[in-house]
Amino acid sequence: MQFTPRRTRLAGAAVALSALFALTACAGTADEPAATAGAAGDDLGTVTVGALATPAGDILKFVEDNLAADAGLEIVFQEFTDYNTPNVALSDGSIDANLFQNSTFLETYNAQAGGSLVSVGEIYLPSAAFYSDTVTSLDDLKDGATIAIPNDPTNEGRALKILAAEGLIETTEEPTSIADVTDNPNKYEFQEIENATLPQAVQDVDAAFVTISFALPAGLTADQAILVEGKDSPYANVLATTPELENDPRIVKLKELLLSEETQAYMEETWGGLVIPFV
Repeated sequence: MQFTPRRTRLAGAAVALSALFALTACAGTADEPAATAGAAGDDLGTVTVGALATPAGDILKFVEDNLAADAGLEIVFQEFTDYNTPNVALSDGSIDANLFQNSTFLETYNAQAGGSLVSVGEIYLPSAAFYSDTVTSLDDLKDGATIAIPNDPTNEGRALKILAAEGLIETTEEPTSIADVTDNPNKYEFQEIENATLPQAVQDVDAAFVTISFALPAGLTADQAILVEGKDSPYANVLATTPELENDPRIVKLKELLLSEETQAYMEETWGGLVIPFV
């Protein structure tokens, strides 16, 4: 199912309109993006960033409201509601960067779509968790229990790895789907579901694996989780862009602001450890 992104301006209409023309001018050619974008000194111009509303959208709004102006940057946040379209939008030039995926997801997209998007660095870990309305621990799941997991290769493999680490199943070294489950002694039934709809599936299955981008808007919290992903997870979300914009001053400054002490403190205070700054 494809969703249409909702574009949210973080500045006044007049400023946003002038910034749009400034962005067109700043884009320059692929050979000189940095020189053109930085020509105004402290006035770096506008950068358009695609992300899901929570937590990345909240983080971008915090940076825009509290840090961007002093850095000479204006951030326009474009909201997406699924994992399928942000990379397409970045590839076709609709946005300048996105913040919603880990490096494995990005690599998978490039391989499948013939893309060349790049990561400019890890920003935060959006912890994922198993939720249940019927049990309080994964150990309490009965034989034949139904477990809902994401249907995209990266997050599906992520859920399976956690179950394997708990000794509940065995998988290949790098699982991406239930086809990679090599031993299922408890005969769990796996339902592969679109990530965005997993919060609604919690009430219909014995357990569901939900990433934080969809858990938080649905009101799911760490207290309701029966297993939260550890802090050593390799699934930190990255700031991604195109090769032409990788060294653009706007992207460089955006990354700097996202990794600032102020933004780190905001993440910790807002989500109490569910969103972990990657510094």
